[in-house]
Amino acid sequence: MRVTVIDYKAGNLTSVVKTLRHLGAETVVTDGDLALVESAERIVLPGVGHFAATERLDQTGLSGAIRTAIARGVPFLGICVGMQWLYAGSTEAPQQPGLGEFPEMCTRFPEGQEKVPHVGWNSLEVRPGSRLLANIEPGEFVYFTHSYKGPVTADTAAVTQYIEPFAAAVERLNVMGVQFHPEKSGETGVKVLQNFLGFKLC
Repeated sequence: MRVTVIDYKAGNLTSVVKTLRHLGAETVVTDGDLALVESAERIVLPGVGHFAATERLDQTGLSGAIRTAIARGVPFLGICVGMQWLYAGSTEAPQQPGLGEFPEMCTRFPEGQEKVPHVGWNSLEVRPGSRLLANIEPGEFVYFTHSYKGPVTADTAAVTQYIEPFAAAVERLNVMGVQFHPEKSGETGVKVLQNFLGFKLC
């Protein structure tokens, strides 16, 4: 199984690549090989930092190559900002569009008694039917670090509560995203990545 990991110069790739290789996946990293992305078997987009950094995906043509791969059924997993990029955009960088697989916008946590960003371990409420989170038990904990989040919608695969409910994971057919960092989430994160590596369209 070969996994193509997208490097848009803002993601922390090292731990993601290390974990995927530990699980037995042949892993290649690219920052602009469009043919490699279009012909990929699996695609992972890790991401940290500001949503504006995703502009590089448009500038290099990677956005179009990813759309082509998704259209032919390639399983895609976005992590943290990589998940937020799957939406129409984010109020963090209103001028920068996302991929638009999900039509909603990501927004910042409201300021209040709880600190923003949301950093640390928190639990998942997994919705029935998710294949990415198929063997995750209710209440399992994963590691988050983020100030912006996706809304809870019909495409939400798991919900987490921090200040308000937000989408901890999204899933529609072969397009998936997790707001948490599976590579930093212990056994639960390993199970999520194993599910992704074994993901097949019905």
